[in-house]
Amino acid sequence: MRPILAVAHEVYAAAGDPPQLLPAREMMAFTLGFHIVLVPFGVAFTFLMLLMNYRGLRRRDADALLLARRWSQVSAVLFAVGAVSGTVLSFEMGLLWPGLMGRFGAAFGFPFAIEGLFFFLEAIFVAVYIYGWDRMAPWPHFWTGVPVVLAGVGGTASVVAANAWMNRPGGITLQDGAVVDVRPAQVFFNGAFSYEVLHMLLAAYMVAGFIVAGVYAAGMLRGRRTRYHRLGLVVPFTVAAVATPLQVLVGDVAAREVFQHEPAKFAAIEMLPRTATHVPETLGGVMVNGERRYGIDIPSGASLLSGFSPSTLVRGLDQIPPQYRPPDRLVTIVHLAFDVMVGIGFALLALSLWFAIAWWRRRAVPENPWLLRAVAVSGALALVALWCGWVVTEVGRQPWTVVGLLLTRDAVTTAGNLWLFFAGTLLLYVAVGAGTFAVLRLLRRRWAEGEAVEGGDADVPYGPSKARDLGVGTAGGEGR
Repeated sequence: MRPILAVAHEVYAAAGDPPQLLPAREMMAFTLGFHIVLVPFGVAFTFLMLLMNYRGLRRRDADALLLARRWSQVSAVLFAVGAVSGTVLSFEMGLLWPGLMGRFGAAFGFPFAIEGLFFFLEAIFVAVYIYGWDRMAPWPHFWTGVPVVLAGVGGTASVVAANAWMNRPGGITLQDGAVVDVRPAQVFFNGAFSYEVLHMLLAAYMVAGFIVAGVYAAGMLRGRRTRYHRLGLVVPFTVAAVATPLQVLVGDVAAREVFQHEPAKFAAIEMLPRTATHVPETLGGVMVNGERRYGIDIPSGASLLSGFSPSTLVRGLDQIPPQYRPPDRLVTIVHLAFDVMVGIGFALLALSLWFAIAWWRRRAVPENPWLLRAVAVSGALALVALWCGWVVTEVGRQPWTVVGLLLTRDAVTTAGNLWLFFAGTLLLYVAVGAGTFAVLRLLRRRWAEGEAVEGGDADVPYGPSKARDLGVGTAGGEGR
């Protein structure tokens, strides 16, 4: 480990960067990578939960209600874990990047203030919804879940708005390098807001849908072919499958916006050393000594995708002043992350079409083992694509924290040994992750025991013993 860190520090020192920059970047990448896993469950999993609740009430479907109740327990656990990891991220913003918060906090902090309001709203209604099972009438209880979904969307949009502002800053007036005026609406609804937020929300629905469907696909591969498992697969998979083609379209629009307004990031995505027309789309490969190596070129592909013409001029890395030009290693990372993200996106689109055709032929949940295996791994692939997307937007912005206004080396703290801070954070997250895994396994064990008692009906919300009081029919009878 020491030789690797020594070499890394030498590279950063040669570039004129403070020694704290490397551990600060690594810590931020690790904690954000952990937290981003939980975001789809706060945004989209709660929607799946509410959708299943709605189906259960409208169709008097006991299996759907049971799934909704169990998913609500999972969402409560993951919400609590997300609150912990999100709090750590909030502290890191101030401790690791005082240059950002000190100079642009008046603008950058505004979206986070809005996110805080959504967080508290979500926390309140998560508690009401969880506590309300068996204690409230069915439809009023259902409606208490709607603010949970809306607050999750609003909170995510607020955080992404802050990130979008870092890519395309606006809504501020600078005087002698200091912010003297802030226009909050322009900060929040900045130039990159619309496509970044929509891209992230669709990604969240894809990740949550494919992960949840994958869990039940794995169960079906182990012989659990009950209606409960088929319903647990088909509803979240359908939501993810609907989001996937929309994501492909939004991703295409987002890439073209990056081409127009973030040429440096687009040059890194395309791994393009020099400005040119008829630029090929390069699949794979690496950047070595300022040149592309080992990739597979699709003639004029990048120019066609950027401006619908082979003669479209694409600005390369040579247009970036040398002092602001990203090194070869970062260009390679951005390029490969983009390739992986797009490749997985089209693979999930193909899986969605395969599932739709299989469903259309049988008018039932497909039980083809190879299709179920593909669904079982689709959630992991969607999560990898989400990580890669954040690598593209974060690493692709380097060496800037706020593009054109603040370099990352000027934003980082210059005090203390951050490696020790990183080690402590790592231990905390290992403990939180292990605890989360243990709690989810405990829930699964309790559910398995419940299914063995009275065929699973004992845990059904609004079940036969409660139907007369709550006014809802069940799978086996009519309510009042």
